[in-house]
Amino acid sequence: MTQTRAATLLAVLTALLAVLLAPAPASAASLQEVTGFGSNPGALKMYRYVPDGLPAGRPVVVALHGCTQNAAGYGTGSGWLQLADRWGFSVVLPQQQAGNNASNCFNWFQTADIQRGQGEAASVAQMVDRQLADTGGDASRVYVTGLSAGGGMTAVMMAAYPEKFAAGGVVAGLPYGCAQAAGSPYVCMYVGATQTPGQWGDRVRAARPGYTGPWPVLVAFQGSADYTVKPVNMTDLTRQWTDVHGADATADVSDTVAGYPHRVFRDPAGRPVVETYSLTGMGHGQPVDPGSGGEQCGTAGAYLLDVNLCAAYRMGRAWGLS
Repeated sequence: MTQTRAATLLAVLTALLAVLLAPAPASAASLQEVTGFGSNPGALKMYRYVPDGLPAGRPVVVALHGCTQNAAGYGTGSGWLQLADRWGFSVVLPQQQAGNNASNCFNWFQTADIQRGQGEAASVAQMVDRQLADTGGDASRVYVTGLSAGGGMTAVMMAAYPEKFAAGGVVAGLPYGCAQAAGSPYVCMYVGATQTPGQWGDRVRAARPGYTGPWPVLVAFQGSADYTVKPVNMTDLTRQWTDVHGADATADVSDTVAGYPHRVFRDPAGRPVVETYSLTGMGHGQPVDPGSGGEQCGTAGAYLLDVNLCAAYRMGRAWGLS
């Protein structure tokens, strides 16, 4: 064997040995079920996603799936798990069970599930407490969001547990107490409820008697061609939460984002308290923008609609997660 061939062989063997002895790469984080998180009066399941190596003191996002969906599919499809890895926060993913609702919808319309200390609302609140305890998360930076029935339940959590959430993101959802105001969840979804801004705000204030704030701020997304939850519901959400925050009904910012109408309402102190996106021509679903670009996230699928705007990204930016 020549000296050159021997040197080459030695180099190959050295490289091979280095590969064999190298530590295995850390496994990627995965969705985990959490049991025993509380009395769980709403009989929900709790899943969570915690990026590997996440330090204490990081934010928490609660993401509520829509009807016919589940925690894992919504967490991935909406882009929230992708953003959790990118920006460094943990995600709580409540999951409905068929025994509660045959279509796996959160029961945003059932009085027993939308009141403080009861039903599904109390179960989600217990999940937040468990997540903060387990991860050392920042209790002042907890956010809640959801699609459709999950959007309705997002408004429930903002109203019934306002002290737990800095902000909420409602996607194709409904104002708090809408089914009760309209007399039926279907009237609420398809027609809307006849309420003044003050009446809408009173429903929120009555959900947490004696509470004077601070109240969660709202970001809402709605397809203009949504025939499952009509656009009037985002109008009523805006009326409800501007009233709660003492803001007027005139937008302080009216522009476009990714070509879609976008409005911001500020409170008397100038703080943005309600932000809305009207997705022109979009039907019922979560806006996503699949890809690897800086503003992209999510995966297209059933009720996960590629409209070149990722709602999760827009919420995260508004909430200072990025």
